[in-house]
Amino acid sequence: MNIFKQKRILPPSYRPPLEAAEIIQLFSQLTLHQQAALMRLMSRNLIIKTSADDEIMGYELDFNVDGAMVAATLSEEED
Repeated sequence: MNIFKQKRILPPSYRPPLEAAEIIQLFSQLTLHQQAALMRLMSRNLIIKTSADDEIMGYELDFNVDGAMVAATLSEEED
């Protein structure tokens, strides 16, 4: 046994992925503001298809806390 040998920590990309139950449990412990911030990050990979054959890209949405819910609204264009 070598006491000077350091334990290697694998980078996150090589670690096994978390199971769905672990993700749900972690998400349920977050506050609404933390959940809204996480949804802003996830929305970069999101497309919403509406019944009128329109597509809304996730980055076009604003996520805010409204009472006890996270509300997604279309963001206003800035000039």
